[in-house]
Amino acid sequence: MPHFPQPQLSTRAPRVNLRGRISAIIQLENGRQVQAKLHQLSVTGGLLELPAYLDERCKVDLTIAVGLSIVRPQAQMLFPMCVKMCGAHGYLQPFRFTRLWAEERHMLDLEITQLLKQTMARSIAGLPSGPVPSRFKLEPL
Repeated sequence: MPHFPQPQLSTRAPRVNLRGRISAIIQLENGRQVQAKLHQLSVTGGLLELPAYLDERCKVDLTIAVGLSIVRPQAQMLFPMCVKMCGAHGYLQPFRFTRLWAEERHMLDLEITQLLKQTMARSIAGLPSGPVPSRFKLEPL
């Protein structure tokens, strides 16, 4: 009887929907910085709102406020999506982390878990998701 390998089921990393309430700074390889808003975040990557898209496969350094700390992972930009937001055009562009230190991954995992618990508690109570605490806001450089 022939052997057919079973497909390996991989579990997606938990992700939290931030709806653009957290700022991120993108540093391009040429040193230019771009402001972005974080829409989704997981320990594998996320989704950024940008005024202009970045080239697919572009390598960037990110600066993201996580809790009381700041993480500075490296990432690769993926294929952008054009969207219309509040009468203006912008882009939602996914990215994946290409370098994330173990401590940074642990911090992200803890914060994502905490935000998911808060979101679930508010949802169960029938409340809208609240504003992001100031500890998640990042000041521009």
